[in-house]
Amino acid sequence: MTAATPEVDAFTRPYWDAAAEGRLLIRHCTACDRVHHYPREFCPYCWSEDVTWRPASGRATLYTWSVVHRNDLPPFGDRVPYVAAVVDLAEGPRMMTEVVGCPEAELRIEMELCVAFRAGDGVSVPVFRPDPR
Repeated sequence: MTAATPEVDAFTRPYWDAAAEGRLLIRHCTACDRVHHYPREFCPYCWSEDVTWRPASGRATLYTWSVVHRNDLPPFGDRVPYVAAVVDLAEGPRMMTEVVGCPEAELRIEMELCVAFRAGDGVSVPVFRPDPR
């Protein structure tokens, strides 16, 4: 396992198991009816612990990005250049990710994206690509 590989624990296992099946999950607070991402055991809005996993649509829009040309940390050094990005999920939360399958010149704010998954080191990580619709 490399330093860049997410650590799977009992709490995050449902998230990573869903990703391995090609599904993106987010957290939903029953108390205030809001969703959030990154996964936490409590709601960051009302602090309730009445939070459950909920399937996300996998749709997003590009909020911002940066093309990384140098990264010495494994496994990123083998991927440069790559697009580090923040996307707005259709459900509301923002998510840090990577955009794949899109030339840098075609990236634009609010472009429609859909989730894809990169498998490696025993974990599938959500990334986003241009939405073909």
